[in-house]
Amino acid sequence: MGIIKLKNIRTFSYHGCLLEEGKIGSDYSVDLEVKTDLRKSCISDDLKDTVDYVLLNTIVIEEMAIRSHLLEHVGHRIVTRIFKEIPSISRIILSVSKLNPPIGGDVEAVTIELEEYRN
Repeated sequence: MGIIKLKNIRTFSYHGCLLEEGKIGSDYSVDLEVKTDLRKSCISDDLKDTVDYVLLNTIVIEEMAIRSHLLEHVGHRIVTRIFKEIPSISRIILSVSKLNPPIGGDVEAVTIELEEYRN
């Protein structure tokens, strides 16, 4: 087995419960870790034998572009889509962070983390 990580995928998105958040948007950071079997690609040196991290990045960017009220909701969409499109992945750890959240304090980020296993 092996792990592929995409760190600090940066997006500008429109998530949040406040109406203003849907209009002005915010900066976000996403970290993604997937567990898959890398043994074949270690030998073959062929992209078809591994998980394409370009596809992983595309899924994150496309799902982050769809407005959600909660970070949990957008995170669940990302996880669900990855499992649906990439059957070789057995586990996903995903963190979605809203940078400089509008919560009335000096907070760098608010982060949710999901860890899901393929059923």
